[in-house]
Amino acid sequence: MKKIMFTGGGSAGHVTVNMALMPLFLKEGWSVEYIGSKQGIERELVGSLAEVKYFPISTGKLRRYLDIKNIKDPFKVIKGVHQAYRLIKTRKPQVLFSKGGFVSVPVVIGAWLNKVPVIIHESDITPGLANRISIPMASVVCTTFPETAEQMNTAKSRYVGAVVREELHQGNADRGRDFCGFERNQFVLLIMGGSLGARKINETVRSALPTLLNYFQVVHICGKGQVDPSLDIPGYCQYEYINDELPDVLAMADLVISRAGSNSIFEFLSLRKPMLLIPLTLQQSRGDQILNARSFEKAGYGKVLEEENLNEVTLVSGLMEVFKSRKEIVENMKNNANSDALSAVFHLIKETANRQ
Repeated sequence: MKKIMFTGGGSAGHVTVNMALMPLFLKEGWSVEYIGSKQGIERELVGSLAEVKYFPISTGKLRRYLDIKNIKDPFKVIKGVHQAYRLIKTRKPQVLFSKGGFVSVPVVIGAWLNKVPVIIHESDITPGLANRISIPMASVVCTTFPETAEQMNTAKSRYVGAVVREELHQGNADRGRDFCGFERNQFVLLIMGGSLGARKINETVRSALPTLLNYFQVVHICGKGQVDPSLDIPGYCQYEYINDELPDVLAMADLVISRAGSNSIFEFLSLRKPMLLIPLTLQQSRGDQILNARSFEKAGYGKVLEEENLNEVTLVSGLMEVFKSRKEIVENMKNNANSDALSAVFHLIKETANRQ
């Protein structure tokens, strides 16, 4: 039986591509295994696939700022490299697929030391720190944006486009309205606030609810521990996360407010959902979401609202601008040449494994 290992984590964006690929390999009879952190979101998400064996290792976060944890975390990474090396040596996969995130670095090193070919996927225009460290050890680097492959200037880069989970296209709007208890004759606004880093978005949305509810029914995915139980308002639903019902919720949504992580915004593009994007600031990130958001605004897929300018007034104003332009935005999205990136990456992995 052929075997593939996956890695990636730290955020949902570093797991979604893996979640799209793993069922394809399971369907073809491969043994599928995953190396991730002990308590990261990847363990929770991969746990939904009973056939995938999960191996937790020690991890340390790669930071660009001063923090006392920077003293201890390199030792955690070294421990993780040792654990990953032994796991890969014992489990003997034909190939490792890495989606990035800090957990992936020791796994990629462990695979490289075992001479197991590594395929990396980079979602953003500019590679993250973990992938920049890992790229020299990779056989192939798949990119979502053509600009990324051009910037890398290496023969190992392959522009494949955005990998979108197939199940997202199986959603049903009526099921989504039933799930949220929404009426069928009113527009729906989806807000994907996400983790604690989106607290300002969550607070601003709630401040603007009296105005928003005049135009939309609102479903708010606000992140772990961010539900406000005091807000029991008709037409407003809030959840920490939505898993199985997400395709149905996306199907019913007319507009989306979101961060500008590459995986999410390409999913919205594939589903033709006009979007108001609020990227992470330079203080919160390396600036990749700002580049992603500006690229999408330039293509006519939505509008950008910088978090520094975010307040109740600018949120409503930006959203109504998207709402009024929604038909034009959807037409722009229809003109986007969607490549079958999922199939392309799937076959690339199999070709690499077959060369072993």
